[in-house]
Amino acid sequence: MVKKIALIGTLASCVLGFRKDLIEGLVSKGVIVYAFAVDYDDVSRRKVQELGAVPVSYSFSRSGLNPLVDIVDTLKLAKLIKSIQPDAVLCYFAKPVIFGTLAAKLAGVPRRIGMLEGLGYIFTEQPGGIGFKTKIIKSVQVLLYKIALPKLERLILLNNDDRKDLIEKYKIRVREVSILGGIGLDLSQYKYSPPPVSPVSFIFVGRLLAEKGIHEFIAAAKLVKREYPSTKFIVLGGVDHDNPGALTTGALDEVVNSGLITYPGHVDNVVSWLKDSSVFVLPSYREGMPRSTQEAMAIGRPVITSDVPGCRDTVVDGVNGFITKPWSSSDLSKKMLYFIENSDQISRMGYESYKMAVSLYDANLVNEKLYSYIE
Repeated sequence: MVKKIALIGTLASCVLGFRKDLIEGLVSKGVIVYAFAVDYDDVSRRKVQELGAVPVSYSFSRSGLNPLVDIVDTLKLAKLIKSIQPDAVLCYFAKPVIFGTLAAKLAGVPRRIGMLEGLGYIFTEQPGGIGFKTKIIKSVQVLLYKIALPKLERLILLNNDDRKDLIEKYKIRVREVSILGGIGLDLSQYKYSPPPVSPVSFIFVGRLLAEKGIHEFIAAAKLVKREYPSTKFIVLGGVDHDNPGALTTGALDEVVNSGLITYPGHVDNVVSWLKDSSVFVLPSYREGMPRSTQEAMAIGRPVITSDVPGCRDTVVDGVNGFITKPWSSSDLSKKMLYFIENSDQISRMGYESYKMAVSLYDANLVNEKLYSYIE
């Protein structure tokens, strides 16, 4: 029986945004939860304490590749873990899974569990192929996985493609691999509502990056607007100025000023925007199991998404939406046109999405799975 568990991630916002339900569930079962993050402040620390967990600050470079720094940070983390003496450690995200697992092994923690909610950019196929630098980083990360993952009792992944592309392809030894599916939603926060269809509107939710499919979304919107000018296109998400694949501020201003898309900037009421839209669109290049898609499905929206890992798991083609060719704005526009010309299908497919979300993405059901892995 686990009495104390350390959850080792990266940002405090991720603890509060993605681990909240898990923490509350563990606490309700009498487990003492230590939530590790690298950037706690007074506000986030208090919010984690209100969940019933113990916030623990630690230092680690989230993206650096300096091996000496990583070794020193791992030793410091091992010492911190040992002072707590948890019965189990659950590490999530790539760097914590690698170095948190090694630190937990050094600290003598008897049970070590890792969770990768997607394989990230370096495992993502690109229209122009993967660059040399990315290949080098990928080789290093695979090597680190080969060192760390065999020390896990269990590795949790969100989709089966990740198991094939990481564990099977690189012949990494892991005692047990479990496929979780989505990380779960508090469905009480995502009530079903009939989709509006006059006019038909399409919504994109995600960072405005190439690998999220923002360029394909905009290109498809231009094609659709030529035939149906009244169609609405909404984009929610932040601009990452440091990412070379990001939509530039100039390009964003151009499509906003032309009236092609509605872009309200950062919003706190994503649910309201989803409810006011007809169809959810995510032409991403790769995902773990996209939370934004799960949210749209729970509200009752049909989905158009790419035939790539993570995305393809959210749609039964022709039932709750459509799967499109990766990187194809042409194919994406054809699926959009189908919904405009067959608007009666929006409600039907949206309700199928809702039923799938209830059966697959209920946080209570997902967390019971997680509890079973931990217990």
